[in-house]
Amino acid sequence: MAAVLEFADVTVTRGQATLLDAVSWTVEEDERWVVLGPNGAGKTTLLQVASAQMHPTTGVAGILEEVLGTVDVFELRPRIGLTSAALAERIPRSERVHDVVVSASYGVLGRWREAYDELDHQRATDLLTELGATHLADRTFGTLSEGERKRVQIARSLMTDPELLLLDEPAAGLDLGGREDLVSTLSVLAMDPDSPATVLVSHHVEEIPPGFTHALLLRQGRVVEAGLLEHVLTEDNLSTAFGMPLTVTTSDDGRWAARRRTRAR
Repeated sequence: MAAVLEFADVTVTRGQATLLDAVSWTVEEDERWVVLGPNGAGKTTLLQVASAQMHPTTGVAGILEEVLGTVDVFELRPRIGLTSAALAERIPRSERVHDVVVSASYGVLGRWREAYDELDHQRATDLLTELGATHLADRTFGTLSEGERKRVQIARSLMTDPELLLLDEPAAGLDLGGREDLVSTLSVLAMDPDSPATVLVSHHVEEIPPGFTHALLLRQGRVVEAGLLEHVLTEDNLSTAFGMPLTVTTSDDGRWAARRRTRAR
């Protein structure tokens, strides 16, 4: 099975700061990864490299069997679905929701004079339906709640039938109900064998949807551990990643939780 991401000693530096430090990591096409770590761990930088938005300073970043630095990123990027706060800020608040989704076909934000065929419009409608957002199609993006915006962004990220789906902190800013609604939606996507390889960035193990298979822990730009979810999300590994003693629990429905350990054990 071909790897969709294959990083070899990827390092990113900006000035005197090292944002990623010799990260080696492989994602196969049937895997669902969560990337966890504290603020400043390098999670967003990792996703910027994985989405061909940033080149490594040193090392090799392979994406969809292409190598950054030897490929036209404008041809590579449409093969990648991406949601992020930075991308959401660029969506015109007056844009109709259906147009937010369908315009991903041209890789633009804000419709202008580009033309879409009936298949494009039907796919946008189908994705909004799949994500429980059909009723939002004629609303403008600026009138949506944060949770509704997240659903629309995910629909947009899937519009081009991507080979890789990257989700940068999709639950950020959501209340408890919105978070649980989003986790449920992402779980359905994760368990669909036709869904693309997925990488989800989060600060919280509580946001890991059932159906995710692997985890990567980062601290100060370095890999703490990577591999199968149950092997990586141990108390020792998470305590190292977050720099404090943690207790980790799992439930029968595949949900995780972590809290600070208050007593020595």
